[in-house]
Amino acid sequence: MEQNLSRRVFLSAAADAGGLLLTGASHAPAARSRSLARDPFALGVASGDPSHDGVVLWTRLAPEPLGLNGRGGMPSRDVEVRWQLASDEGFTKVVRSGAETARWRQAHSVHVELEGLEPGREYFYRFRAEGHLSPAGRTRTAPARDSSTSPLNFAVAACAHYEHGYYTAYRRLAEQEPDLVVHLGDYMYEYAPQGYTAIGGAVRQHTPGKCETLADYRMRHAQYRSDPDLQAAHAAAPWLVAFDDHEIENNWAAGVSSTGAPAFARRRANAFRAYYENMPLRRSSVPGGTSIRVHRRVDWGPLARFHLLDTRQFRDDQACEDGLRAGCDDRLAPERTLLGEDQRRWLLDGLAASGARWNLIGQQIMMAQRDHRTGPGIEVNMDSWDGYAAERTRLLTGLRDSGAANPVVLTGDAHMHHAADLMLDFDDPDSPRVAVELVTSSVASDGDGYRDESRVAELTAENRHISYLDQRRGYIMCRLTTEELRADFRVLDHISRRGAPAETGARFTVPAGENALDPR
Repeated sequence: MEQNLSRRVFLSAAADAGGLLLTGASHAPAARSRSLARDPFALGVASGDPSHDGVVLWTRLAPEPLGLNGRGGMPSRDVEVRWQLASDEGFTKVVRSGAETARWRQAHSVHVELEGLEPGREYFYRFRAEGHLSPAGRTRTAPARDSSTSPLNFAVAACAHYEHGYYTAYRRLAEQEPDLVVHLGDYMYEYAPQGYTAIGGAVRQHTPGKCETLADYRMRHAQYRSDPDLQAAHAAAPWLVAFDDHEIENNWAAGVSSTGAPAFARRRANAFRAYYENMPLRRSSVPGGTSIRVHRRVDWGPLARFHLLDTRQFRDDQACEDGLRAGCDDRLAPERTLLGEDQRRWLLDGLAASGARWNLIGQQIMMAQRDHRTGPGIEVNMDSWDGYAAERTRLLTGLRDSGAANPVVLTGDAHMHHAADLMLDFDDPDSPRVAVELVTSSVASDGDGYRDESRVAELTAENRHISYLDQRRGYIMCRLTTEELRADFRVLDHISRRGAPAETGARFTVPAGENALDPR
């Protein structure tokens, strides 16, 4: 208990200190550089994509996060950044160290891609640049492939509109000290100030203008990254990240702008470049102009394989002009694709070859059918898998036939908690259950949530395969063992004010081998 309390204090201080934390009395800060008079670590630190022997360490130098031209107050020159990796919080046992160049043409971002570390091990890391010391972060490597299957505690989060509320959910997530965080998109939003209003209005304001240029996207990422609660969540554990739509533009589809914006290819390239610069991603995700690879697999020993999907770059445009629609036959067309043929085959091949005890599919939009209309007829969201119904059936059939053990789909986007069973035919209550879907609510998007019991009752009556709905903000905390996955749907009553406690709104387990929810 004392160790846990100490670590919580450490992580809280790391986020709140804004880059001035000193971990250990023997590590006094070097003299401040004349060229960088202000602390350049205002965006904190992060790690991601752990393997059994490595992990990515990230930071970005920005003494003035909202400085002009998206440069974060940095000069137009490269800067050497030194890094340390230690096996203890006090950095008395440094196991690796080195230097990277923060290049000004890459927004002074740093990605240290480590190999040769011990598997299943907790580490601490930090950076130093021109006399300034960064906050420290906690990370860990995945277990070895042939190791014993110790439990995995991981969090699932998504959708954090800066204007709509404070990031208390990130703070509560960090306090639970997960081994891993899975973030499923809408990490930032592209709208101009007040471009997307929530009930109750804005509690803080976006940087000027709608994101279009590289400078716009860099500055918006910096604004989000400046939040101390988000920094605490990054400092607490390694992250697996994949974007949804708002990192570029609402409801975009491959090369199609949802607003008909001119020069959309250039805008997409700007957004991808800024996304990579601000995320703890491997070199395999360096963007190539208008494309970036974010679908990938991450193994967690023999216990779990994470299959992360990209549900934006390869999809057909939404049917029936997008939005909620009734009577849209186009959505049923067999040739319509959301994943693209290559990615779908990549996923199914990876599932068939997986020897993991659990197969966790991280993706962005709701896969289970959700009928929004009460009574006769059906009204569904064209941007979700409901708009690509034939491919969903092909995917779920392939998932069943792959033989992959214990598939669970992890989802963001919906701004509402859902726990659902995935079926081959959602209109047939006797259709086989193929997998379970756990959908996280938003961290902040849509402002203070609420619990409308009558509406929940209507929706669950209309959608019998959905066992739980909750409109409050929050995240999901999962504990995975060889025998079961336990999912705690964490909720906060408000985010328009700071400091809300988090509680468990519902708990579900998925027993190994059953592919169905157990509400206990």
